[in-house]
Amino acid sequence: MEKNICKLGKNKLIILGVIAFLLLALIISLIWYFVSISAVDKSNNNEIEITIPLGSSSNNIAKILKDKQIIRNEMSFRIYVKMNNITDFKAGTYYLRQNMNLKEITNMLQTGVMHDPNQLKITYIEGKNFRWLAKEISDITNNTEEDVFNLVENEEYIDSLIDKYWFITEDIKNEDIYYSLEGYLFPDTYAIQSKDTTVEEIFEKMLDRMENILNEYKETIENNGYSTHKILTIASIIEMESMNEEGRKDVSSVIYNRLEKNMPIQSDVTTYYAFKIDMGERDLYQKEINTYNPYNTRGPNMNGKLPIGPISSVSKSSIEAALNPNKTNYLFFVADKNGKLYFTETDEEHNQIINQLKDEGLWLEYN
Repeated sequence: MEKNICKLGKNKLIILGVIAFLLLALIISLIWYFVSISAVDKSNNNEIEITIPLGSSSNNIAKILKDKQIIRNEMSFRIYVKMNNITDFKAGTYYLRQNMNLKEITNMLQTGVMHDPNQLKITYIEGKNFRWLAKEISDITNNTEEDVFNLVENEEYIDSLIDKYWFITEDIKNEDIYYSLEGYLFPDTYAIQSKDTTVEEIFEKMLDRMENILNEYKETIENNGYSTHKILTIASIIEMESMNEEGRKDVSSVIYNRLEKNMPIQSDVTTYYAFKIDMGERDLYQKEINTYNPYNTRGPNMNGKLPIGPISSVSKSSIEAALNPNKTNYLFFVADKNGKLYFTETDEEHNQIINQLKDEGLWLEYN
């Protein structure tokens, strides 16, 4: 009888020991889990670019985030996603920070919001020029427009950029260029820490982003025969001439075809830029069209020449179009007042389109 009691007591101790072990393991697991889903570094507010490819699984996304040091480990991400039944992540390029926890990260990946909506940010829109950006920076930060313009006239600063970025060369120091970084600052939404953020810090984000974009095309650019400066110049014309991605590679083909035939590009958007007139502000004057300016491809002495530099910010699709134009025989294109493009091979066809647009009230008149 005593042996049975002793045996029963031992069994109870074993059971209690197992229970205690399981409870301890559960507590440790819970601590591990809640630590794992917390921010990697609460003090780090810097954005890190993350690209989620189309069709990525939760496992793929976990690996991408861990490789970029946005999450502590992959397993906790997979557990969190499973427990919260999250299945609708959206592909795209995001800007995440190490001070974000898993809830914040997954919310952004679910909604497709590229940046934290609560953070102070500057948005540089595709096709806008440097003057527009200077005003945007002055409206959102404590910098003035003059601060922005003065920076790109600072030779020491420009030289430092040439040393730092492979795609920035002495081309931007040409004295005929209005704003040395026109076309080099990638259009996107950028988070900034405060209104006291400097113009240098803002430009660094934009240039880093452009470098990331151009790195994908570096080999193509090197084999293209055109400098990065010329590629960005072509891309800026494409950006301004085509309101959407459709037709951009055809616009690109016209530019290259005319350059090869030593013809002037004759793009109205370059004339607007040459005389610092914003599109939509007013129509061009004929005397402006006929005046020489190294930006004005409709003026005299511009046969076979590009503008001296870019005329706006450029999107990735315009860069792609500048590097990979369609193979066409087009030599002419014209846009109506609604932005629709018409491509033709001969001057006769081109004039027919113009007359048709005039008859339909879609032609842009010059004063």
